Amino acid sequence: MRTLPATSLWRDRQFRTFWSAQGVSEFGDRISELALPLIAVTLLNASPSQVGFLTAAVWLPNLASLFIGAWVDQRRDKRPLMIAADLSRTVLLSSLPAAYWLDLLTLGQLYAVAILAGIAHVVFNTAYSSFFVRLVSRDHFLEANSKLSSTRSISFMGGPALGGLLVQWLTAPVAILADALSFVFSAIQVSRLSTEPGPADGAGESLLGRARAGMRYLFRHPYLRYTLACSTTINFFNLIGAALIVLFASRTLGLSAGTIGLAFGIGASGGLLGALAATPLTRLIGVGPLIAIGAFVFPASIAIAALASGPLWIRATALGAADFVGMFAVMCYDIPQNSLQASVTHEQMRSRVSGAYSSINYGVRPLGAIVGGFLGTWLGVRETLLISSAGGLLAVLWLLRSPIIRTRSLEGLEPPALRT
Repeated sequence: MRTLPATSLWRDRQFRTFWSAQGVSEFGDRISELALPLIAVTLLNASPSQVGFLTAAVWLPNLASLFIGAWVDQRRDKRPLMIAADLSRTVLLSSLPAAYWLDLLTLGQLYAVAILAGIAHVVFNTAYSSFFVRLVSRDHFLEANSKLSSTRSISFMGGPALGGLLVQWLTAPVAILADALSFVFSAIQVSRLSTEPGPADGAGESLLGRARAGMRYLFRHPYLRYTLACSTTINFFNLIGAALIVLFASRTLGLSAGTIGLAFGIGASGGLLGALAATPLTRLIGVGPLIAIGAFVFPASIAIAALASGPLWIRATALGAADFVGMFAVMCYDIPQNSLQASVTHEQMRSRVSGAYSSINYGVRPLGAIVGGFLGTWLGVRETLLISSAGGLLAVLWLLRSPIIRTRSLEGLEPPALRT
């Protein structure tokens, strides 16, 4: 494994190259996350349940993460898979403005693009889990995750505002071209990296055997099984609300695309602050306690938007405040948790464990989005957001019975031995 000098990662060309790829791609993603539901709501007159199905389609491929991760394990060099995933998303997203110009755009195409782009996203992420530990040394896990999360947070600040303006100026389908081009840049930058390929995991095993081994390792792991249960609970209830938040802001709060983007952009500054604060807070209160605090505050934050009323500026401020609190909390949850997982996962299991983890953790998101769509139609969108917030609070209960809550530092943590 490549070892970096004990200095800031900003001095490492390899990390800077990957960081630039990730940063541009994240900005593009923020545009699509706003533009896709706006296409459905404003151009195709989608109902709450149809918007829920669209959100579900984005996350549906994660159900196959277990097998995708097991397949990725066989490849020593994960970099070509990441490049192919980026270029695939470029082609898929570019089809939306093309269909719009030809007056052929339909909800069916939106669903298909969401699913296929989601498959490419899963391939990239399962390859990334192994790629990351060869790009960054163990001593730099927290720093690297903090820097990458900070960039992601900045994209949440500027991306929605930029996306809102592009949607208003160019229409939502054309705005998605920006995301398509961001994947071209990411593919170019990743192709410039030269990391030492790792061993091909699970040699001689069948795909099903590798998948089973990854799931078995995950469920037996003293740390991973509890972070999985906590994250899965959060994701299920969060997607109940997240599937409807743009529709709620547009139709119930009466905000324009530009105002929605601006509110999300300003609110996302909480993510940047959270990313910057996560490492110092980890040293101050410990890895496990910070994860637990983030797991509690993050789902609670959506209630701020759900309870919004009054003049336009108050409604817009409430939307931004909910995003601010939620983004700060999720950084305090994700950064120490990702670093913990990287520290306690065996080298030969990373991709398939990542796939198994995503199959469950992200696999519940389509279910949450569908439930959210139906609840929004049945009970009302505002009421559904409150259910989303209340249910998410249950996630922290998983941590209270785990060794995670007592974990103060990553020092001394080692992966459990592989069972034969």
